[in-house]
Amino acid sequence: MSVENFDHSCDRLSAIVDKALYDRLAWERNVGPKLERLVGLLKGAFAAREEFELSEEGATRDIKRYVIKVHGNRVLAVSVTIHNGQAVMAGGEIERSRFAVAHVEPITADPDAIDEEWMARALQSIFARVNPRNTGGEEAADNQAYNQHPQAASE
Repeated sequence: MSVENFDHSCDRLSAIVDKALYDRLAWERNVGPKLERLVGLLKGAFAAREEFELSEEGATRDIKRYVIKVHGNRVLAVSVTIHNGQAVMAGGEIERSRFAVAHVEPITADPDAIDEEWMARALQSIFARVNPRNTGGEEAADNQAYNQHPQAASE
């Protein structure tokens, strides 16, 4: 009998004896560490950027949700979870924000394949959907110019 078959047998018996307790322990053993790693990569992405702040708001055991503040301004929400064995990251609008976030499908990947580079690309994809709510005026024009030519705008 392989270890995998033995584990499956143990899981089956544990679930028969106490399904709720089995579900909690299975989550802690299998999903929890993957979600914790995903959160660590999310937080680590901003480690060198002091103008960014992550504030946990509305999180549950299964879904971690953070408000991203830039220069003290509430800009957007980012959530991470593990769903059906896949890591899922989504961005969205938040209350009391001067910024709109265009809808984008959640970004998914095998949790074991996620690294710092994947996290940076996922966040870039979400950030590209952020614009000021007030579409008129100089601020919107500057933002539009930056989105079209980010290298030139930063020089």
